[in-house]
Amino acid sequence: METFENLVRAEFAPKNTYLNTASNGLLPARTVTALHEAALLRAEGRPLTSLHADVEASRAAYARLAGVPVGRVAAGASVAAHTGVIAAALPAGAEVLTAEDDFTSVLNPFHVRGDLKVRAVPLERLAEAVRPGTALVAVSAAQSADGRIADLPALREAARAHGARTYVDFSQSAGWLPMDAGAYDYSVSVSFKWLLGPHGAAFLVVPEDFGGLTPLLAGWVAAEAPWDSCYGPVAELAHSARRFDLSHALFTYAGLRRSLELIEELGVAAVRAHDLALADRFRAGLAALGHEPVPAPGSAIVSVPGLGVRQPELSRAGIEVSDRAGNLRAAFHLFNTAADVDRLLDALSG
Repeated sequence: METFENLVRAEFAPKNTYLNTASNGLLPARTVTALHEAALLRAEGRPLTSLHADVEASRAAYARLAGVPVGRVAAGASVAAHTGVIAAALPAGAEVLTAEDDFTSVLNPFHVRGDLKVRAVPLERLAEAVRPGTALVAVSAAQSADGRIADLPALREAARAHGARTYVDFSQSAGWLPMDAGAYDYSVSVSFKWLLGPHGAAFLVVPEDFGGLTPLLAGWVAAEAPWDSCYGPVAELAHSARRFDLSHALFTYAGLRRSLELIEELGVAAVRAHDLALADRFRAGLAALGHEPVPAPGSAIVSVPGLGVRQPELSRAGIEVSDRAGNLRAAFHLFNTAADVDRLLDALSG
């Protein structure tokens, strides 16, 4: 019987101490193999039919992880592109409530509209800041900079009480924190962080009735019958969220399909338990060294004020972390071990 440890060790063999999944996740061996095989299809001039099937398999796997019907999932390229579609659907003068210093891709499309009222408040005050007239609340489930986790249930209830829609970015939590995407109007996630996929794919979840969105970026893949819609205007958009698809980066989905299979085989609950145990070990070690991280209980991301300056020397020593606004950010995922945590702590103690 395959164990968590056996599955992980069969897929990953990092050459350094990699603690930077909040920037990019490592690719599993099965994903690397699939990417190589996909490239050979192109290089050898063989049909790419299997790559289109990988798109749909990836969409279905993400739907299972998100806890929504596959018909609610659109396959695109970036959070910013999906956010732009949502921003475009808002009427002039609408209020968008956001968390201060959230990730730019969640925020900027609302700002560049120029005719929306974008209001930012501290993450901890987001739910209480929803008010009559708020049209949309947009927030990351886990903050990129420091791992703080939004109180999504409280936000959902506050939004419902005031008739506001909700938009949640799961990019820093999908893969280790259970998602309940169906509880929110819109949600999104990239695939190259905790989902361990290549760059170039991002999923958007929309309501069954599409939530008033217009598929502004729709091309032939957004048609109900794509291969019959390659020329001229699309006569019939897809009846599902696929109408919001962007042209698919086929190599990406060939690899992503295998990465999502691994996450499902391991189970998000098991991944979460593993990741949080390591993050808590790091927090305890920091306390022993006299350092206090940004409070982010229950998060796999740990951010330490004032230590970001040490990122270059840590990288030279083979320990990969991030410098975010002067904070050292370490992110713990399924391929990490207690030895990785201890090596970082030893380096910081020097």
